[in-house]
Amino acid sequence: MTSRDPAFLRRAGNGVTVELRVQPRARRSGLEAVGDALKASVTAPPEDGKANRAVIDLLAREWHLPRSSFDVARGAHGRDKVLGITGEPGAIAECIAAWLSRQVGSNG
Repeated sequence: MTSRDPAFLRRAGNGVTVELRVQPRARRSGLEAVGDALKASVTAPPEDGKANRAVIDLLAREWHLPRSSFDVARGAHGRDKVLGITGEPGAIAECIAAWLSRQVGSNG
């Protein structure tokens, strides 16, 4: 982890992990950083992996990363999840940092 990395991001040798809280069956899909936490809202129900797939689709779209690089490492059946993202850790962290800076810019 570098000093610039958000609290929900952990770098590893083959990628990163991100911790997040998921709200299934939301009115609309969205991703936001709230303090040190990452929160994802998806319209999909939490059944048959639909919400997990929706979360991966959302993160891949928001962070401009391939869906195939994502995997649910922990929390497949709960709201609190840890997702693994395979790839070069620095490059992934930069994609997430760029997204964060767009969020700060749109909220200010």
